[in-house]
Order: sequence, then structure tokens, then C-alpha cells
Amino acid sequence: MAKEPLLKTGFTNIELFKSGKVRDVYDLEDKLLVVSTDRVSCFDVVLPTGIPHKGEILTQLSLFWFEFTKGVIANHFISSRISDYPAELQRYSDVLKGRSMLVKKAKPIPVECIVRGYLSGSGWKEYQQSRSICGIKLPAGLKESDKLPEPIFTPSTKEDVGHDINVSQEYIEKELGKDIAERLKDVSIALYKKASLYAELKGIIIADTKFEFGIYEGRMILIDEILTPDSSRFWPKDKYKPGAAQPSFDKQFVRDYLETLDWNKTPPAPKLPEDIVKKTSEKYLWALEMITGKGI
Repeated sequence: MAKEPLLKTGFTNIELFKSGKVRDVYDLEDKLLVVSTDRVSCFDVVLPTGIPHKGEILTQLSLFWFEFTKGVIANHFISSRISDYPAELQRYSDVLKGRSMLVKKAKPIPVECIVRGYLSGSGWKEYQQSRSICGIKLPAGLKESDKLPEPIFTPSTKEDVGHDINVSQEYIEKELGKDIAERLKDVSIALYKKASLYAELKGIIIADTKFEFGIYEGRMILIDEILTPDSSRFWPKDKYKPGAAQPSFDKQFVRDYLETLDWNKTPPAPKLPEDIVKKTSEKYLWALEMITGKGI
């Protein structure tokens, strides 16, 4: 029987550093505690209904990928063992188990580092208008969901409020300097290539994904979550057929349901029916099991 979805952490004896759409981050002075809740957001609105086990699945996938990619770049992960956590957190072990991690307190670089290997989503819309994405020219005649000749780096700004804005590599260079902009691009593409090759062997196509980086002790490291269904577009390889949108292992199922409602995509969001919640939870779980070979 599924546990009741965790929508709020509400720890009272530690300082809340940041509460995002899904994760609550607590300040432990020299490090951070990241807790993935079961919240789900669509169209930049957090829904009132949680998805059982979602936070655990996101955390376990991130842990797998942090280990898998550490040869490409160091990351912020310290530990996910509750016994390693500070004493004041021990009372919350039931909540923290499986859905939390201690991480290094890096200074975030304000760029969403998006890598696209396939033509989908906003990239497909932009391609139809300009035959390019974020200033990168692409061949004519591509269909929706086609594999691109090479993965492309299409960064966006990281906005605290509203939608992120797609920008060019030149814009990032002006904002951050050429060296760090080139490093963001090169590392992001290297991470995507390594992960997508592995995932395809497991039956999943990673159509696109986003990475975030920070500066810690003078060097760039990988932060946030990595290669989860919340930060990536995962498609089942055995159902892949270019020329249309693909089925996916993420909250697209929820988005599709919400599109059928008379809802203006502003708060308050409608509650989700039980069958939509159950099927969405199953999709996240399938992604975890296919990639890691383990459940929760």
C-alpha cells in the first residue's frame, strides 16, 4: 500500500534555505539538506495532489547518476545515510529516509544548461518557425521527435518567478565570460552523451535534459538533481516513432489530463483523480527500475 504523499516537510529546528516546486532545501551552515517531496508542478503551478513515492524516485535516480557521472565532473553529493546527518535531523528519519541527501553548499551559476538530442517540446516549436534552436541552425526537413545530428546545448536563464528564457551561447559568454560558458557547454554535452548511451541500453531514450552547476571552493561542480523524469524527457525506446510526440516516463500524463479541463493554468490548480495519480506514480517507478534495476 502506497504511503500518503509528502507535500510539506515542515522541520522546525533547522532553517529553511529554499522551497522550490518539488524540493525543500535546509541550511546546515557549511552544507545543505535537500529533501525531495512528492509535490508535482505543471505549467509552473504546484498541484494540490501529490504523487506517491515521487520524491524517493527522484532522489534515488539522482544518486545513481551522480555516481555514474562523477568521472565527467565532481558533484555536490555528500551522503544520503541518515546516520551521517547532524543529530538534530535524527528525529525526522522516517521522513528523510530515501528522499534526502546532504550536499555541498555551492554558489549556483544562474544558467539552466539544457542539452537536446531530439527535436521535441519548445525546441520543436522554435524549429518550425526558424529552422533553429537558440540560434543554432538545424537541417531542413526534420520531423517532430527526430534525433538531431549531434546533441546541442541550448541554455536558458534561471528565473525565480515565471518562465525561464531561452538564450544563445553568445549571451551566456557575455554574462559569465567565455571560459565558463564554454565549460558549461562542454561538460553538459559530455554528461548527456554518457548518460544517454547508458539509458538507451536500458530501453530509455533521453530526448533532452537540464543540468545545473555551482562554484564550490573555486571550481565548478554539478548540483541540483540530475537526469530524472522531472529534469529530462524520457521516452520508451521500444515505442519510439519519429513524426509525432512520444509517450514519456514523466508528468506529461498529468499535463495531458489538465489540458482537458477548463483551467486557466493559474493557481489554484485542480486536484488530480486517483487513476491519474496512480498511473503517473507507475511511470516514475518504471523509469527508476529500468535505469537502476531497483525499485524503492
